This record gives sequence, structure tokens and C-alpha cells, in this order.
Amino acid sequence: MSTTLSASRPPEQSAARSLRRRITSRYGIVVVWIAMSAIFAALAPQTFLTFGTFQTIFGSQSTLVFLGMAAVCIFVVGEFDLSIASMMGLSATVLAVLVVNQGVPEWLAVIIALVVGAAAGAVNGFVIVRLGIDPIVTTLGMSVLLLGVAQAISNLVAVTGLSFGLANLAVYNILGLPLAFYYGLIVAIIFALVLAFTPLGRHMTFVGANREVARLSGIPVQRIRYGAYVFSGLSSAVAGVLLAASVGGFDSSTSGSYLLPALAATFLGTAVVRPGTFNPIGTLITIYFLVTGIVGLQLLGYSSWVSNVFYGAALIIAVTISTIARSRLLRR
Repeated sequence: MSTTLSASRPPEQSAARSLRRRITSRYGIVVVWIAMSAIFAALAPQTFLTFGTFQTIFGSQSTLVFLGMAAVCIFVVGEFDLSIASMMGLSATVLAVLVVNQGVPEWLAVIIALVVGAAAGAVNGFVIVRLGIDPIVTTLGMSVLLLGVAQAISNLVAVTGLSFGLANLAVYNILGLPLAFYYGLIVAIIFALVLAFTPLGRHMTFVGANREVARLSGIPVQRIRYGAYVFSGLSSAVAGVLLAASVGGFDSSTSGSYLLPALAATFLGTAVVRPGTFNPIGTLITIYFLVTGIVGLQLLGYSSWVSNVFYGAALIIAVTISTIARSRLLRR
């Protein structure tokens, strides 16, 4: 009997070890997030353990969530886009200028801003997919171009004066959190379900894994790549509309500051839920993980420069983790 028990232990121990390894690889950042929050709570209980801090962490990141979804869509199909922040900035500027300076009805200005973002993404897709130009070069150039256009139409000044009615579309509170938080949460969940359970999602993943094999399998590779860029532009535009609505206007010179956090969260998201793959839920989690770290450090007395250090280090670490995880998946 003892022989039987001893013989059965190794498989059980191996299974338990494998389960622990899977949990650690998928949710390690969540564990670190909880531990980090506990440390901040112990070091700064009077400031960190407040509802205001909770609202700061979870209620002000919808812009990054939609930029993150734009980046995930692009990376899933094996592409690259450095213009998401500028597309966001242009859409926000267009909305503010049309409403404040031109007197265009807000509902129409919102539609125009969304169309502008989608059109910018379509231009990226045409140049990269149809003309075969390198995506990094194209989107870097587009980023600078769109920034210039935004600065031109705003005359290099911040445009403010959007109504409270428009602001309520983004900042109206439900259970202590703004509507924009729920928009981002819903979109991330829907996007994750599309990638996991629909033919479109499987085709996108297949295209990102091996474009030529996907083409030979009958998947419309070019259409999927092009559509990813259009979605990237549209999602970035939504980010811009929500940002402009929530603050009552927009300063086009600030758009570039949103690129690094979005990329850092997207790459770090490959270490969560589905290790080695770009996924919406992982990106959503890491956005709030990174913001928690930054807010906690600032509450401990560190200056605003900590955000640049934190996001920069996170991007380097995230790319390293993503590369290692992807190489392990390929070896399997």
C-alpha cells in the first residue's frame, strides 16, 4: 500500500507544481499588484487607503484603456503603430475646435472626430498594407504629421469650453466611477471574447502568427491587416473624445505623452492571462497595475518624474518578458 502511495505522489506533485506554474505565469502580476498595494497601504494609510485614491487609479485611465485596445488590435495581427497617441490627439482637437470655435453641434462634432480617427487609421492601413511601406516608418511619420495638423487647427493653444452635458458622457458617476471606466471595461471584455471565440479573432491571431500560412489557408490577410489599422484609428479617436469631454477641451501638445504608457501596458499585458500573447484583459489589468504603482509612489512623496521612470522601465521589462514568453511558446 505504501508502495502504491509513494508511486502515486510524483504525478500528483508534478500536477500541483504545473498548476502553480500556470497560475504564477498567468496571474503573477496580479499577485504583485496586491502585494504592492498592501505595501503602499502600510506606508501611507491615510492617503493611499482613501476612496479618492481609488477613484484616481480606476476612474481616470479610460484614455489609456482605449489606446491600449488600439495597440492590442495592431499587435495581434503582427503590425505596429506609433501614431495611436497622435490620432487620439487629433480627434480630441477636432472635437474641441468644432464645438468651441465653430459652433458645430456636439453630437455632430463627436461623429466627425471619430471619422477623423478612423480615416487616419485607414491611411496608415493603405500605405502599409497596400503600398508595402514599413509600419514603423509610416506610423512614426503619421504621428508627427497628425500632431502638426492638430497644432495647426488649434493655433498652438489649448481649446477649452466644452459643455457639462458632453462631459457627463464621460464623467457621470456610477458606483463612484465615471462612465468612461465602464466603457473601457465593456470594450475590453467584448474584444477579448471576439479574439477567443469568433472566427475573426482566430483569423487575426493566425495572421499575426504566420502571415504567409494564413494566406495559403484562405484567410483574407490583407483585409484583416487593413481593418486592424482602421480599428486602431477608431479606438484612438474614442480615447480622444472621452479625454476632451472629461476635461472640457484639449491641448494638442500633450498627446505624445500618452504613447509610452499605452505601449508599456500593452507589452506588459502579454505576461497576464495569456502569457506570450497580446490580449485585451491583460492590457486592462496592467494599465491599472502601473497606475497603482505611480500613484502610490507619488503619495509617498516622489515627484511627477516617477511616472516617466516607471513607464520606461515597465516597457523595457515588458518587452523582455514578452520576447521570452513568445520564444517558449514557439519551442512548444
